[in-house]
Amino acid sequence: MRDFLAEMAAKSLERCEAARVAVPYADLLAAARDSQPALPLKLSGFDVIAEVKRASPSEGAFRSGSGDGDDARGHLAQLIEQTEAYQAGGACAISVLTEPSAFHGCLHDLAVVASDSQVPVMRKDFLVDVYQVAEARSRLASGVLLITRILEDAKLVEMVTVARNLGMFVIVEGFDEVDIDRAERLLGADHPGVLMGLNCRNLTDLSIDLMRFGRLRHHFRGTSPAVAESGMQNVADVHGVAALGYDLALVGSSLMKSPAPAALLGEMIAAGRAARAASGRGGA
Repeated sequence: MRDFLAEMAAKSLERCEAARVAVPYADLLAAARDSQPALPLKLSGFDVIAEVKRASPSEGAFRSGSGDGDDARGHLAQLIEQTEAYQAGGACAISVLTEPSAFHGCLHDLAVVASDSQVPVMRKDFLVDVYQVAEARSRLASGVLLITRILEDAKLVEMVTVARNLGMFVIVEGFDEVDIDRAERLLGADHPGVLMGLNCRNLTDLSIDLMRFGRLRHHFRGTSPAVAESGMQNVADVHGVAALGYDLALVGSSLMKSPAPAALLGEMIAAGRAARAASGRGGA
């Protein structure tokens, strides 16, 4: 069986090594430190991180945008249009897929969205080295997502440390109780600036199991914000994870496919906050 996660990690390492040849880490880190400060992640009881991506392995390519002209200009128009819709809809942050082979993303997409956004922007990719954290910050990203399963203990801690030293927030993503327990053991359950994420998509075979959110919620033992990731297709799905006690949802494909992403996003946030309030956990 194809191991999608391992394949993506291997390709990410190749990209990282090629980039390091072109721009040494010391130079990149200096550029990251000299860039404008990262934007703070502000949470309000329950929030949604809305995702921008060109394509996904499970959904194929998303709409090409409403701009006139060639594909590149049309995609640029879509990036700006989607960014502005997410801000209007109330996203606390915007995630940008930068992986090129399966998601057709790039660092330019990250820079365009971050330059246009008034909320923090996060780089989502299969990051394997601190170089890629600095690469994200140099493009004005205020956060990164790190996948526990593809990183050894020392590497995960190092990448979180570099990100936090650059003023960035981090989502540490797991897929099961082993990943969650390991992340909390290495980083602490209440690490400042670190959010603990659970992805309900199996990145070995790309299947989705929404029930995983309920089965594994109790493994988040600390007060670090818990993020439900992937698979949420509608307002009811977001309401469900909020009722389970998740603090945020990361939603991508359903918003990219929606003809009215700002309205759908607003409905998702409202439903999540209503669920939190009904459960006695508070909301805004």
